[in-house]
Amino acid sequence: MNMECRFKPRQVIINKKNIYVNKIVAKEHFSENVVRLEIEAPLIAKSRKAGNFVIVKIGDKGERIPLTISDANIEKGTIDLVVQRVGVSSCKLTDLNVGDYVTDLVGPLGRATEIENFGTVLACGGGVGVAPLLPIVEAMKKAGNRVITILAARSKDLIILEDQMRRWSDEVIIMTDDGSYGEKGNVTVGMEKAIAKEKIDKAIVIGPTIMMKFASLTTKKYDIPTVASLNTIMVDGTGMCGACRVTVDGKTKFVCVDGPEFDAHKIDFDEVMVRMRAYKAAETEALAEYNK
Repeated sequence: MNMECRFKPRQVIINKKNIYVNKIVAKEHFSENVVRLEIEAPLIAKSRKAGNFVIVKIGDKGERIPLTISDANIEKGTIDLVVQRVGVSSCKLTDLNVGDYVTDLVGPLGRATEIENFGTVLACGGGVGVAPLLPIVEAMKKAGNRVITILAARSKDLIILEDQMRRWSDEVIIMTDDGSYGEKGNVTVGMEKAIAKEKIDKAIVIGPTIMMKFASLTTKKYDIPTVASLNTIMVDGTGMCGACRVTVDGKTKFVCVDGPEFDAHKIDFDEVMVRMRAYKAAETEALAEYNK
């Protein structure tokens, strides 16, 4: 890896003191391609809310990438980001180690999740979508809701943040495609099970687009108000590039400024999936060049 990614520390002034920020203070591998980074960002940690994201840049000429905040510690002044290695920028970020600095970190951005006492909330996370779901589950529980959480992945080794989810959930259902952990089946199997047992007042789904599509179709059958997060389609994060245009209820929305969460029953998921593939060829070529 190019050593330019080690970078120099940034400073901010807090209470008339110069404070270094953007330093990686902890790194944890959830799997071969999924990494948790704990980064010093006291102002962001203090002001972030469930559903907010940050813009991260690696290198002065690096790409701006939006990442949802999965946790924050106000006392330590840190935020957690869970990153999956899928492209050049995410690889550069996860190649950094404890003691290294992220070049730029801006936030919190985006509209926060609507949090209130709905009654019983069904929170469904697929793959790395579990990470942005965690602060929502915590906030919903603190608001007085009964929270049922479904964690879904292809196999046991891809289930993440289970202990943290159990802390804030009244019930946790584990679903794996291969049956290696929890129950065998996809997220909708777990949803049907939960819905059959009790009345669900609100559902939240975050994960791969195809998973969110079928999860929202499941709740639509039972008229359960449902929110889905389209955070993975964002590029610029400020509404300037237009790459995150989506259709919601027949109207054009920008995920980074109007979202990232929308009424799942009104999202054109087929269009989202097409747009998600728009830069696939360029991303594949760039990643191959980076890995040489």
